[in-house]
Formats: sequence, C-alpha cells, structure tokens
Amino acid sequence: MAVKEILLLGNPKLYEVCQKVKKEDLEDVKKIIEDLHDTLMDFRQKTNTGRAIAAPQIGYMKRLIYMNVEEPIVLINPILDILSADMFELWDDCMSFPDIIVRVKRHKKCHVSFKDINWENQSLSFEGSMSELIQHEVDHLNGLLATSRAVDSKSLALKSQKGLINIQ
Repeated sequence: MAVKEILLLGNPKLYEVCQKVKKEDLEDVKKIIEDLHDTLMDFRQKTNTGRAIAAPQIGYMKRLIYMNVEEPIVLINPILDILSADMFELWDDCMSFPDIIVRVKRHKKCHVSFKDINWENQSLSFEGSMSELIQHEVDHLNGLLATSRAVDSKSLALKSQKGLINIQ
C-alpha cells in the first residue's frame, strides 16, 4: 500500500491504549498490514535496523503487530500470557525514537497468544532478543514506550554514543 509516517517520541497517540481488532475489521487490517510492511521495510532500508512495528506507530490504534525477522508474522490482539521470572537488561531501540537507546529490563522468555490474519488462534514462545522484541511491541499496544521502562535516570543515550557506554 504505502510507507506511512512513523509517530515519534512525544506524540500523544503513542501513549494511548489500543482497541482490540474485531473480526469485522479484517479487511481494513489487511490494508494496514501492507502499510506496516512497507513502512518497516523502508525504515530497514534507511537505517539497517527494524524487526517489527506496532500499528499505533503509524497512527492505527488497534492491537496489531507486524514482525519480519526470518519471515513475516502478523499478531492480532496479542496477549503475553506467560512471562519468565528470569530477567535481563539490554539497550533497547525504537523506530519512534530512532536516535535514542534505552536500558530496560525484560523477561528472558515469554509466550504470546494471538489471532492470525485468518482469525485462527495461534501461540508462540520466544527467548532472548525475540522475547524482548515481542514485549516491546506489546508495550506499544498498551501505550507504553521503552523510555518509561528505563532502568534508571542514566539509562538513556544517543545511539551516536554507543562507543562510550557498555552495550551488550
């Protein structure tokens, strides 16, 4: 469809809780998925980063995530239903604040249940960086940005300063 403008840090829409997708929304959702794909691929081409995008990042306030790591995956109304007790810290980045990284804590493992584009129930389990990614994207659906999950007041940095900070 089209590359959409990515809403940036400070935009009030990024702090809104998204509404559930209804089955009757599926035709609109298919168009939005194309927009999410095009926007993610454009961002990836320009920055060499970007593995997933949540619908509110382009102003569509529904519970929808598009991931494209090894293959495209669409998660409709995702629910994180299992989170491991084990946590890890990492420097997180985001398409909505492309020049900033934030040190956050995330669960090492998670399980997510969701509907696919055919409105079938699905579930996936993730570990490590993929677990962090899905938690990050679900946060977007809940109006939370990684900046609100910063470990402490010194856990924000410009990407250009990576060489000066301990990045794992």
